Amino acid sequence: MTTTYTSSRRRRIGMSVAVGLATLAVVGGAVRPAWAGGSISDRLQRDTDAIHALGVTGVQARVTTVDGRRIVTTSGVADVGTGRPVPSDGRFRIASTRKAFTATVALQLVGEHRLSLDDTVERWLPGVVQGVELDGRLITVRHLLQNTSGLHDDLPGYTSPAEYLEQRYDVHTREELVARAMRHRPDFAPGTAWAYSNTGFILAGMLVERVTGRSLQQEITDRIVRPLGLRDTTWPGTAPSLPRPHANAYELFPTGELVDVTSQVPGDPDSIVSTTADLDRFFRALLGGRLLRPAQLAEMRRTVPVSADVEPIWPGGRYGLGLARRPLPCGGFYWGHDGGDAGYITVTGVTADGRRSAVVSMSSARGDSFDHLLQQQRAADTLVVDALCARPRSA
Repeated sequence: MTTTYTSSRRRRIGMSVAVGLATLAVVGGAVRPAWAGGSISDRLQRDTDAIHALGVTGVQARVTTVDGRRIVTTSGVADVGTGRPVPSDGRFRIASTRKAFTATVALQLVGEHRLSLDDTVERWLPGVVQGVELDGRLITVRHLLQNTSGLHDDLPGYTSPAEYLEQRYDVHTREELVARAMRHRPDFAPGTAWAYSNTGFILAGMLVERVTGRSLQQEITDRIVRPLGLRDTTWPGTAPSLPRPHANAYELFPTGELVDVTSQVPGDPDSIVSTTADLDRFFRALLGGRLLRPAQLAEMRRTVPVSADVEPIWPGGRYGLGLARRPLPCGGFYWGHDGGDAGYITVTGVTADGRRSAVVSMSSARGDSFDHLLQQQRAADTLVVDALCARPRSA
């Protein structure tokens, strides 16, 4: 998805998988019909190996087919020092993929008539959004969840191995991150354009807590994690480590150095650790109508065009409420929300009926150049498209 070079190395990686770079099965204007031949397992392994061949240290991919079969492939290593294999059930930080969880909880509250998409930020968080040309009375819940708030991101992050070592255990609160954003003028007036905003979703989480009187973690746990049996979905808080098993996270810096960045406090105060199995179950349940009432799921799937700078490289891409829609070259669309931070990159896709899905976890980010990040994203999106376009055949 869209990669934006900014001063924040970590957030640049996050953007690479949070907005959408292209309909990436299209290369040079021609659709590669890779789903037309071979078994699903063979094609999935081939696509997983292709990601690893780019220089991604470890890859884990999971697909649920139209007839309910679950196929998992891995490629590469979990630790470049020991050569330990990539675990098929490894944990990883899901980064911006969490936004789909936050949006789901907010829409459940809408369905319970405890919240309205037209409610303003000022109503629930008085005085929080204010500054030069900033007015919380003009920003609604819909704007936050749709990335149409205009709120600017000003997030800390590292750009070199030395900065990583210096900053990796820094703790940032929601209030601090929101306050940083309030120093800037908005990118545009609310509702007049689209631009990815982590700040908007930080506010959405704060708003959920104000409405319910409970933590966002509690709400996601009680409304999503426990009902779906997501046993490996956890909150690390300020812990710099991940539960086992997991592949180590690596980042390739512009200096050419490949650094193990596994040990760090998550940059997102509401960071979630999960697995491809749990994310697969979540997105299929969401699109399958098991988490939201029909009216709220329809609202979630009401999309707007992405920004003009993204459209030429992502033709047809649109964004709903915490959920992105992308066209399939074999017809129709798929939905999901990707994420990337701290070396881990997650790419997701599920069909509109929730029956077919694909989740890819990559445990390194090739951040030495924009082109390398783009290649990595394209290879992952190709895997998703191949899986979702696959005809029912032998696994």
